[in-house]
Amino acid sequence: MKQYILEMEQYAKEKNVPIIEKDSIAYIMKYIKANNVKNILEIGSAIGYSAILMASASKEVKVTTIERDELRYMECLKNVKKCGFDKEVNVVFQDALEVNLKGVAYDLIFIDAAKGQYKKFFEKFKYFLSPTGVIITDNLKFHGYVGKKDTIDSKNLRGIVDKIESYVEFLKNNDEFTTEFIDIGDGLSVSRRKNEN
Repeated sequence: MKQYILEMEQYAKEKNVPIIEKDSIAYIMKYIKANNVKNILEIGSAIGYSAILMASASKEVKVTTIERDELRYMECLKNVKKCGFDKEVNVVFQDALEVNLKGVAYDLIFIDAAKGQYKKFFEKFKYFLSPTGVIITDNLKFHGYVGKKDTIDSKNLRGIVDKIESYVEFLKNNDEFTTEFIDIGDGLSVSRRKNEN
């Protein structure tokens, strides 16, 4: 499998597909093992890199990953099969905001899709988090641009950074969740439900 993972990293580099940084996925895999995570929902599959690595963290892990881009969805399916994880990883081809979930609870929800939709994803999927589950979000530093908007020329890029910054504020001021911000990779947040006492 190691060979396939290296091939995926190479593919992502050549085709400019954003995949999670190694430090960040290592942190998440460690979290999965330490907290006996079994059921994972991933918003944004890309080529399946993070889904496969999360599934490989423990034999009991099942991952449902959602991707709306057809090309990436096909690539993800191919990689999942190649790595022998087609029983552990269920790839869904749909826009995450249109997915209907019923009667499922996840120990970990991983948000790594359209940055501008982070808040919507959080608000929609928090209802499918198990009581002790966490929501982990990636790219909160967005390649170092977050907090440095004045250095950005591109209006489009500034817009994305704006949205990430307002998502961070949303997490910091959330009444239901407490969030820890972890300064590894491209910046992660880990949100847990506050105890209802």
